[in-house]
Amino acid sequence: MKIVGFILIVIGIVMLLLRGIEYTKKEKVLDAGPVEITKKEPRTITWPYYAGGIAIVGGIILVILDVRKPKG
Repeated sequence: MKIVGFILIVIGIVMLLLRGIEYTKKEKVLDAGPVEITKKEPRTITWPYYAGGIAIVGGIILVILDVRKPKG
């Protein structure tokens, strides 16, 4: 559980630092034998800032619960 908590904390920090991820999608528009026409379209995946905060808080809770768990 502690490892999952640390992973959530790191993901949350990255989500707070980066507003989104941009990539280019390549679509084939026409394919007529030797002639091929493609279209490149920029795309963006965004998320709200509070999602990063929720991930950080969830990770901290998991780490704290794992530390408090009695060993044995």
